[in-house]
Amino acid sequence: MQPSSKWAADRTPGGPYSLSGPMLHHVLLEVSNLERSASFYDALLAPLGWRRHFEEDETIGWGIAKPVFFVSAHHPAKPGFGLLSFSGLGIVAVKAAWEQGVAAGGTPVGEPGERRSYGSGSYSAFLQDPDGYEIEVTIGSD
Repeated sequence: MQPSSKWAADRTPGGPYSLSGPMLHHVLLEVSNLERSASFYDALLAPLGWRRHFEEDETIGWGIAKPVFFVSAHHPAKPGFGLLSFSGLGIVAVKAAWEQGVAAGGTPVGEPGERRSYGSGSYSAFLQDPDGYEIEVTIGSD
C-alpha cells in the first residue's frame, strides 16, 4: 500500500519529519483567579522539583529546566476536559505534592496509594485544582 502523500511517506521513524523526543511542547490552562492558582501550583509542583520560570502578562509558567506548564487568566476557565498528570520521583514526592496541593486549596479526589490504571504509575494521588481541573500526581516510569 502506497502512502497518499509525499509528507506521509517521510514520517517514518528517524525520517526528516519524525520526532525523537516528547511530543508535547507545553500545556496551558485558563484559570479564574491567577493568584489563587499560582499558590496552588507552587505548592503542588515544588515537591516534584518544578519551579516558576515565567511570570508575565497574566500568565505563569513552571517546569524543571524550562517552563512547560502554564496557567493564564486571559480567558474563562473551562475545566472538564480530562486529566493532567504530573510525574514524581517516588512515593514521598507524590504524597508531599498531594498534601501540599490539598493544603493550598485543592479538592482531594483520591488519596495517595497503589493504582493500576491506563497511563498511571503504580502509585498515584488525585485532586482537583481550585478551578476544578482534574490533577494526578504519579510515580514516573521514565
